Amino acid sequence: MVSNEGNIGKWENPLNKDKEEYKVRKSFGKIWKIPNFFLSLQSHSCLPEMDTRIILLSCLMLAGCASGEFHSILPEDVQLKVGDVVFRRGGGLTSQVVLAADVDGNYSHIGIVVDSANVMMIVHAVPGEPDFKGDVDRVKMDRPECFFSTEYTIVGEVCRPRDSLIARKASEVAMEQYQLGMPFDHDYDDQDTTKMYCTELIAFAFRKAGHDVVDSERHEVHLPFFCARCIFPSDIHSSDFLESIYLFNN
Repeated sequence: MVSNEGNIGKWENPLNKDKEEYKVRKSFGKIWKIPNFFLSLQSHSCLPEMDTRIILLSCLMLAGCASGEFHSILPEDVQLKVGDVVFRRGGGLTSQVVLAADVDGNYSHIGIVVDSANVMMIVHAVPGEPDFKGDVDRVKMDRPECFFSTEYTIVGEVCRPRDSLIARKASEVAMEQYQLGMPFDHDYDDQDTTKMYCTELIAFAFRKAGHDVVDSERHEVHLPFFCARCIFPSDIHSSDFLESIYLFNN
């Protein structure tokens, strides 16, 4: 998901890692994710060439100012368990794009709770949320408070698998993908398990654990800037194997 000080006409492709993009990324906050989202899709044959300056200006107008303090919307009394599947919906353009495609869904992103040295963490595959300068889009692990930060979330939900053993196995599979440094799948192709997008990671983890949480066929997505066959968050959220435990908002 550079240098743009002064003249916007000199703004360069932020995918060029030789530029001072990290400073700009921190300045733009979550707005940075939006041009990165569009730019990452330019590799698709169905996507026409786009002017990055137009993208940036459009995103600034649509997203507004990203400055300000963020806090977690996760209630303090929520007790997460290993294998819990967590959902979130943001208020930004990227979330709106996901929800526009997933017309039956309420969420735009998903992760799974894992045990990291007796601390509950969330493993998820996400683009545009680097942990450090030069970090690539990949499967990452975050504190629950970070995952449900108002920087990314306006509504959240925790769902619990009905079988705790399968839940634990699925969490272990997801942790393995994190430890492998699994890259994010910008092609959204769940037939290629050498890289993964968010719902693909969760579906893969539970399938390896012995239970398929996705019953439906893959969805054909044809948007002006994106073409793929995807698993939607609603496909997993609607699974009878998951029980809603907590629902909360900002």
